[in-house]
Order: sequence, then structure tokens, then C-alpha cells
Amino acid sequence: MDNRWRDDELAQLVDGYATGGDPGGPGGLRGRKVNRDVAELVYASRLLGRDERLVLHGGGNTSVKTTASDAAGAQINVLCVKGSGWDLADIEPEGLPAVRLEPLCAVAEVDTLSDEEMVNAQRCNLLDSSSPTPSVETLVHATLPYKFVLHTHANSLLSLTDQAEGEALCRAVYGDIVTVIPYIMPGFDLAKAVMAANCGPQHQGMILLKHGIFSFGETAREAYDRMIDLVSQAETRLGQDRKPVGAHYASPDDPPDNIASPAQVGPILRGLTALGDDKQNALPFILEFRSNQRITDYLNRHDLEQVCQVGVATPDHVIRTKRLPLLLDVPPRNSLEDFAKHARESVEAYAAEYAAYFKRNDAKLPGQRTMLDPMPRVILVRGLGLFTLGKTATEARIVADLAEATMEVITDAQALGTFESITEAETFEIEYWSLEQAKLKGATEKPFTRRVVVITGGAGTIGRAVGKAFASRGAQIVLLDVDEEQARDAARPHHGLGLRCDVTKPADVQAAFDHICATFGGVDVVVSNAGAAWEGRIGEVDDETLRASFELNFFAHQTVARHAVRIMQAQGFGGSLLFNISKQAVNPGRDFGPYGLPKAATMALVRQYALDYGEEGIRSNGINADRIRSNMLCPDMIQSRAQARQVSETDYMSGNLLRREVTAEDVAEAFVSLARAAGTTGAILTVDGGNIAAALR
Repeated sequence: MDNRWRDDELAQLVDGYATGGDPGGPGGLRGRKVNRDVAELVYASRLLGRDERLVLHGGGNTSVKTTASDAAGAQINVLCVKGSGWDLADIEPEGLPAVRLEPLCAVAEVDTLSDEEMVNAQRCNLLDSSSPTPSVETLVHATLPYKFVLHTHANSLLSLTDQAEGEALCRAVYGDIVTVIPYIMPGFDLAKAVMAANCGPQHQGMILLKHGIFSFGETAREAYDRMIDLVSQAETRLGQDRKPVGAHYASPDDPPDNIASPAQVGPILRGLTALGDDKQNALPFILEFRSNQRITDYLNRHDLEQVCQVGVATPDHVIRTKRLPLLLDVPPRNSLEDFAKHARESVEAYAAEYAAYFKRNDAKLPGQRTMLDPMPRVILVRGLGLFTLGKTATEARIVADLAEATMEVITDAQALGTFESITEAETFEIEYWSLEQAKLKGATEKPFTRRVVVITGGAGTIGRAVGKAFASRGAQIVLLDVDEEQARDAARPHHGLGLRCDVTKPADVQAAFDHICATFGGVDVVVSNAGAAWEGRIGEVDDETLRASFELNFFAHQTVARHAVRIMQAQGFGGSLLFNISKQAVNPGRDFGPYGLPKAATMALVRQYALDYGEEGIRSNGINADRIRSNMLCPDMIQSRAQARQVSETDYMSGNLLRREVTAEDVAEAFVSLARAAGTTGAILTVDGGNIAAALR
């Protein structure tokens, strides 16, 4: 393992904090001075957090024993330790809350303490009551007799410890330079066990079997160097005397071009794992799909059915990944119905077993718990790849990272011996631990959390406004546009996906929707917004102009809707089609026939989709907007339309009952309202400031 410590980088960080800020960090306590001890810990923590072989997504914790000023200005001894909710990769000093050290050590001396009492004692001794809650392993850090303490869940170390002979392996590798402690659930009991271990100057670190590793030092560099050295020794041992994997899983006989794609499989899995019995109110997950050589090799293991059903690599993972993955075989492209049937049976069996797991373990523990949802978070499709589930795309990516790390740990553990996790009962204690559950309580979802919203013409004025409106309500947005760079630019502020797509080309549309399904698992809302305006007297306009307008302003809507419906049907819990039509559909303007005629056809299309697919829970609604300043209604177009109506440009833009200009944001809010209107389909909503001539009759 590479040692990434650089004294010049540390010096820059220390100097920045000494003068009131971190010039190399993403904000932090700018304007507040930070002492050198804390600055060094920030640097060491970031080095650990940015190496995925050591920690992932909030894992691990670090601390330093130093001094700080109390409210009276007196210097007191404190422990600065990682706070809940912070990630080591980008931690700032505010993520290392200061806790009074002497009272912490006194708390550790009592005989018994509940986890809730322990957390309360830690918070009561915070120097700043507004600080984040200190790590659940704060007492472990406080009682260790070292200035700097670093803790990771290094993959190579887990491959050593996650075995029946894990302790013997560790002692053979490290001798007496580390303390080895059997698995104990994090909390007060672990702190007492660490105290009893009597770590001393001869120890460079401490190994918690099936959990992780600590390193110690009087300087941050010493502690970091020791962490890298200890982990490197584990890597070296894993490279020795490796057992061969053995025979591989035989892939299906079908040729590769007949294997179903992630774009086909994703919507099926997304539909089967959606929560709730009412498809109109289903709560789907967003999926992440991955396939690489490491995943392929793992899925091809002859012993996959056994090793993937043993348990987690480290207890911290279970909150995100659940204890076990679901294992399926890839279907041939021409038997998706058979795959869907098999997958449904497998998901139902998984859910039933999870309920049984909860029942048999819940009965063994005091207190009351409410069962979490029974859906898997990791789905292994042998012959295809890895699917993971989350309420958001970010959550799904985190689960995928943890799943890949688990594959690496299991692969190396099996090459050395036999992978062994903590017991089912121990896993349950962590999954339903009150301190972990507290992180989930009070979390509220926004209206479009879990939903994938696709917007065509996404880089235009209206498209951007619609994307922003849905993203602000929790949606995962995808913006499609002929200008890929602009689509990505528009999506970036909202952590969305921008794709190139010419909606007049069916192949582009299919490729875009396949990409979306392979990336997020499916589609929930489609805003068919792309359009452009052509002018001309209808008796004089050439066929080429009229056909071009129909291609974009009618047929493109049909192509987009057709692909969206295909995906929504595969998911099985409905969806929402939304169309940007125009008031021209009911109130045509002079010399505007080439634009108005296909828009009138699109309004009929809206109602036809509502009629044909309503019984499947797919709703179809449209917006009739007018005079929205945008890429289409540009200054030249405004001037032209104003002249056609013989009014000023100002009067043209505000020529409505409200006497105000209607904006793209108004249109966006109307689309959001229709997407939320679960009991509405076949409706056309007017957004024009009031125009009786354009009112539907």
C-alpha cells in the first residue's frame, strides 16, 4: 500500500488553519484558527478517507488528544474525534468535535452503561453543544494511551480476520506489535474490552476481529505510517500460499448477443423490489448497475452460492447492504417473461426469509423494534453483473462500492482459508441497534425522492426550469438534448445526468432510454418538452417545412412516449407522461399553422395514451403554455409574433388576464403539479396567464 504522506501538503494545511482557514479544503472553519494537532489529524484523516481500500463512505474514525479553551478561556484537555455524519475523505475541523477528556475517561470506568447513556455522556461533555455527536467509538479512543489514534476497515485486514482462524493468522503476521481483540459490538462493552487489553508503548496498533484495525502514534505521521505498514503486511500475507479458485460457473449456452442487457433487466428488478401493495403509490428504489472484471470473476465462482450467503465483511456495512445479497441468473434476451417470473419468486422468497430472520432474532432481545423493509439492497445477476438499490442514486452507488469491497474481501479470504462473518444474531444486533436506527429516524423523503424524471429539450429554458423544479423535490433528473455539452451543464448543479439525444431519431431515443435504465434501473416521469416553431401561411408553406415540424412537434413525442411506456410496463407500477403542447392546439395564431397543427395532434396523443394505458397506472397529461420566453420564443420570434398580432412586444408578452409575463418557472411548477396529481389523467392544464380564447371547450 502506497504511503501518500507529503510534508509540504501538511505544511500548507497547517499554515492555512493557523491563519484562520484551510486554503486547500472545501470550506471548513474559515476565519477560525485551528491548532496544529487538529490540522495534522485533518490531513491524516483525509489521506485515509481517500483510499477506498481503507475506508468507504463514512467508515472509520480518527482522534487526537490535545488542549482547547473552555468558555472561561481556560486551557483544558480534550479529545477531538470524528463526529457522526462526517466522511474522512473531506473532513474539516468542525467534523472533529472536542470532548472534555477527563470526564470521558471517568465514564469509561463505570461498570455498566447503556448505549444511550454513553452517547448522552459524550454529548454532555462536548465543548460546543452545537457540534455533531461524537463517534460511537469515542470511549475507545479516549481510553487508549496514545495522542493520535486512527481506525479503518481495511479490506486486506478484513480478509485476514474474517476467518475461523483469524486470530491465529493475525498473530502470525504481526506478532506482539498489535493487540488482538475478539469481535465485540461497538459501544460501551467494546470500550471496556479495549481498556482490559492494556495497550502499551510496545503496541503499534490494535485489531478488532471481523471489524477493523487501529493504529497509534505520538504524531499524526507516526500513526498514519503505522496504519499503512500494518495494512501492507496484511496485503503481503494475502499474496502468499493462495488457493486456486477452482472450477468456474458455466455461463448460459446462449451466445452473448442473446443475453439480456442491464437496460432490460433493470426495470424488471426495479418493479419487483418496489415497496407497497398499491402500484399507484409504490415506493421504488433507484438502481446502480456495475460490471467489471472483478465482478465477473466473483460471479463466476463455482462456490458463489455458498460464499455470497455467509454475511457482511464488516458490521458497519449491514445498515446499507443488508446481511445477504439476492442471487439470480442472467436471462436470454428472448425469455424475459421467464426471468421476470423467476425473479419475482426469488424476491418473494428473499422477503419471506428476511421477515423470518427478523422474527427469530427480535425474540431474543429485549425492547421493541419495527422491521425494516425486506427488500435486498444487493442483487447479483450471474452472467451479467451487480445491481444495487437505494432511495437515491447516491445511496445506490454507496451500496455498490460496499458490495465491490465485500467481493474483494471474500475473494482474498477464500484464497487464504474460508470466509467467515459475524453471526446472524450479531448482525441483527447491529442492523437494529438503537444508535444506528436513530440515524434513520426523522428522515423524511421529498415528494420525488426515489423517482427518475426524464426531460427532453433539457438544455433549453423550459427544460432547465423543469429539471430544477423536480430536482429540488428530490428527483433524479435526466436531461436529454441535441447539445450534449449543454445538457450536462444544465444537469450538473442538480447532480443529474445529461445525455445527447435527437428526439426525431428513434435510434437516439432508444439508446437514451437504454442508458437511463442501465444507469438508474428505470423511469417514473417523462416530460416530453423538446420542440421548435415554424411559421408560414398554411396554404403557402412547403411540405418540407411542415414535415420537419411534425417530426419534432408530434412524432418525436410519440417516439419518446412509446419508449417510456415500454419501461413503465416492465416496472409494473405505472408512471407519468407529461407533454409540452401549446395554446396553439386550441387557439391557433395567424401564420403559425406549421407549428400549431402538430401541436393539435400532440394534444390528441396525450388523451390517447391516457385512454390506452390508464388501466396500467400510466397517466398522461399535458401543458398548454403560451408566450414563454425561451430558446424557441426568442427575441426575433417575439418581434415576429407581436407584429402578426399588431401589438407591442411588451403587450404581446403580457397579453393575458393577469397582465403579467408568464415564465418558464410557471410552466415547471405546472408539470410538477401534474406529476403529483395521482388521480388525474387525460388533462390539459393551461399556463398562459389567462386567455379565454385558448380555454378548452
